[in-house]
Amino acid sequence: MSKFVITKRSNGEFQFNLKAGNGEVILTSEGYSTKAACQNGIDSVRNNARQDERFERKTNAGGKFYFNLKAANGQIIGTSQQYSSEASRDGGIDSVKKNAPDGEVDDQSAA
Repeated sequence: MSKFVITKRSNGEFQFNLKAGNGEVILTSEGYSTKAACQNGIDSVRNNARQDERFERKTNAGGKFYFNLKAANGQIIGTSQQYSSEASRDGGIDSVKKNAPDGEVDDQSAA
């Protein structure tokens, strides 16, 4: 079962990772100043993940492939890991599309 894991960074910001059923992180959020804002980010991922046009396919300076998931307003709500091939990156996008809509929330920010 996929899940969104909420954690608290050392600087006090909240973030989430979307993990696939195998535990692999497939999307990481930006930092949020409040837990409520972080939870809103999760809702935004759920709402935008099924829309292919919300995925921005990118290549970094080192030739690695990654993607950003953007909200309707163009704001980045999550970034993938780095992939060695376009096919792997596209598989990551498919995984977010499949796992995000029904992912449970696992709040580990107080742990």
